[in-house]
Amino acid sequence: MATETREAHLSIGDLAEATGVSAATLRIWETRHGFPEPTRLPSGHRRFGPADVAAVRRVVGLRGAGIRLDVAIAQAVDEQSSAPIGNDSVFARLRATHPALQPTQLAKSTLLGMSWAIEDEFCAQARRGHVFGAFQQVSRFESARARWAEIARVSDSTFVFADFDAVADEPPVCIPLAPDAPMIREWAVVCDTPALGMALTAWELPGQVDVPDMERVFETLWTVDPEPVREAARVCAAVASAAGSRRAAHVVDELAAPVVTGHTDIGALTSLFNRSVSYVDAKMRR
Repeated sequence: MATETREAHLSIGDLAEATGVSAATLRIWETRHGFPEPTRLPSGHRRFGPADVAAVRRVVGLRGAGIRLDVAIAQAVDEQSSAPIGNDSVFARLRATHPALQPTQLAKSTLLGMSWAIEDEFCAQARRGHVFGAFQQVSRFESARARWAEIARVSDSTFVFADFDAVADEPPVCIPLAPDAPMIREWAVVCDTPALGMALTAWELPGQVDVPDMERVFETLWTVDPEPVREAARVCAAVASAAGSRRAAHVVDELAAPVVTGHTDIGALTSLFNRSVSYVDAKMRR
């Protein structure tokens, strides 16, 4: 699966680092199975893109589930062909590339508490990064506009997604979603930062027309693992770029690089946990 040249920035060593599969193994896969299929530079060097990272991770996940290598590769290639990077949902991408993340069903009130905890922890850290939020409807974003203006003030870039009429490229950058866009049904808060990346994504379960607003149930994924956080950020940035945001183009290129994993900030992680518990508890006592 060759990626477009403009997206193919990663060497085979970078691909190995991003996926945990050694360069020697990747070369064997390429020789025996034609996967991953690189873009070739005039010099003959291999280059890979974000789609290749996702596909190799998917193979690793399927192999971990006991699926034969050739079958896993065929399935990953088929999934990647039907859902190109940047043109799908954050929730679906994380489920496909990180099967160890198991969904949990949470009420809207709990999701609000967790979202506020992530947003506030990002602002409290005062560390630069890329932040994305999916609101589905403009009215829902308007009620949170002040919070997101503060996030945009301290971030490298901030993008929000909803049924806007057009791109507004001033921070927070507003990205319009079509009625049939996969992300239009999603709730998401993604903070890609070096010290403590955070990602929360959810979609509303059907059949809840008569359920009170705060009791509506969402299937939810959340993580502070740098790899799936970066994957979620890549999806958001690519969707923003495809919508025509000038600011998103350089973010797509920046997020294509492998994640640099360092020492987890235990203090920030503890603070995030405490905020989440506090906000959720406050909503439950109302």
